[in-house]
This record gives sequence, structure tokens and C-alpha cells, in this order.
Amino acid sequence: MPREYYPVFFDLEGRSVLVIGGGQLALEKVQGLLAAAAQVTVVASALTEELAALRDAGRIEHLAREYRPGDMQGRALVMAAGDDRDANEALQADARAIGVPLNAADDPAHCDFILPAVVRQSPVTLAISTGGGSPAMARRIREELTEYLDTETSSLAELVAEVRAELRDRDEFRSIPAEAWQTAMDSRLRILLAQRRRGEAKALLLKRLNAASATPDV
Repeated sequence: MPREYYPVFFDLEGRSVLVIGGGQLALEKVQGLLAAAAQVTVVASALTEELAALRDAGRIEHLAREYRPGDMQGRALVMAAGDDRDANEALQADARAIGVPLNAADDPAHCDFILPAVVRQSPVTLAISTGGGSPAMARRIREELTEYLDTETSSLAELVAEVRAELRDRDEFRSIPAEAWQTAMDSRLRILLAQRRRGEAKALLLKRLNAASATPDV
């Protein structure tokens, strides 16, 4: 039975993350962490060519040795990127002893968190998980959602964020019911954005939200 996980998006910008291992799995973890602007330290006796290139470019720190328990101190997260489950069990014990969340690649039993399949169409990010029970299914859903998200989705998300910030600045945000946002974001807005009529789309969105705000409670 898959576990029930609490979904969350973690802000890692400028925060220290430890990756244990220097192979292909470690490279995949490092690439995702760098995309999130984390400060990455890799501890491994040897690195793949790609990881070595990242080290030489100054994008990651490399501890050229085997893992030591003190390496986890001060980290926001730890990624174990090996295939030794006995080692993962020991790493999980070390991480829990100091309260650092740990992910062990392809080893849910020794994870404090798992990594979902991700779809990105900035600023929209979708994460899909099957609780570790079927990664292949998560990848399949990711492929389908990738086809669904398009540039209009991204443009709409940016527009809504802009309008939301303006309403907050004018102290008008709280007066708008949550359901009014859902109603306001219809196909007409997407069509205007697809036609590059962003000013009209913004005006329409503000008009709809202002009307919802002005409607008295009944």
C-alpha cells in the first residue's frame, strides 16, 4: 500500500544541500538542485565527467572522499544517490538524529521525502506522485500534462500573479471570494492572451474581480 505523503514545494535558493554519491543518479539530483538555486555539495570518492565539469566550473563543491556522519550538519536536505540499501538505512539514521530530511534514490523505505515527477511551464510547476508505488505511472501522467500545459497557461499564471499583487497593494485582495478567481479565469482570457492582447485580458480580469468584490453577501 503506497504511503500518504504531504506535498510541498521547498524553497532551496541559497541553501546548502548534500548529495552522497558521484554517479549518474547523483548527477540527476544535482541538476534538479541547481535549477532550484541550491548550494550543492557532493561527497564521493569519484565523479562522473558531468559532475566533474560542474565542480571545475565552480557550480558545486566536491568532498573527494567517502561520506562521514558530520557531513550532514547544517544542510537543508540530504540526497543519497547510491544503490546500497544497508548504507541508506545508516544514512537515514544519521539524518534523523540531527533532524535533516533525507531522500534515498529508488529506496522509499529509507526516505523522509520522495521526489515527484515534475512538469514545468514557468511559472507553473506541477508535481505528480503515486506515493512511490508506480514511478512509471507518474511519468506517464507527466507526459500527458506536459501536452496540456502551453504558453497560454504560463501567460495566464503570470497575469493572475500580477493582478493579485496589485490588489494586495491596494488592500482589495481579501474582499474577493476565492471562487471569483476560478470563475474569472475562463477560456476568453486564454484566447485574449493567445492573441497577444494582454492589456485587454488584464482589464477583463480586473473587471470581473472588482464586480465580485462589489457584490454584497446574501
